[in-house]
Amino acid sequence: MIGFLRGKVTHVFSDYCFLDVRDVGYRVFISHATRTHLSVGEEVMLYVHTHVREDALLLYGFFSQEEYDLFQHLIGISGIGPKVAQGILSATTANDFYRMIHQKDVKAITKLPGIGKKTAERIILELKDKLASTSFDADADTNDITEIGDGMGDMVAEATEALLSLGFQQSEIQSVFKKKSDGESTEELIRYALAELQRF
Repeated sequence: MIGFLRGKVTHVFSDYCFLDVRDVGYRVFISHATRTHLSVGEEVMLYVHTHVREDALLLYGFFSQEEYDLFQHLIGISGIGPKVAQGILSATTANDFYRMIHQKDVKAITKLPGIGKKTAERIILELKDKLASTSFDADADTNDITEIGDGMGDMVAEATEALLSLGFQQSEIQSVFKKKSDGESTEELIRYALAELQRF
């Protein structure tokens, strides 16, 4: 498995970059936090998680060890895959996320993309002991969480998961659900999102 990659950044997009490592270009998926540290033409080292699927081999890169560790905690939770975990890391900081866990703040966690109430409760249940000794700055300013509508519900979370499985990017889905986060059913939300995404 790849532990890290060190190379020159050749391109930076919304949720991935191209890293030139000895004339081999790697597509590496990144969070918003990592993207802020990247500049085209400069060399960078990214900690890497390799996700193997039947139809693809995907690389997820992290500028800091802290972000990498949090990603590993998240994908260890049932129902949270790499795309959702990366979306969470793009919406909040590790420090703020640790605060939510310590305070058992279900409401705040459900404002993260792709997370409904049941998943939020499962995150707290599974991570509270693992992160019990994790230090965080309780006095640090809380960053705004990138919300997908007000009060993310289970229907929106389920719709997000379905759209991710269809190959849409987290950033695209997040943009759509910022405009509409309620509906009579998950199917209605998916139909709405598909119609909007086809315009992109």
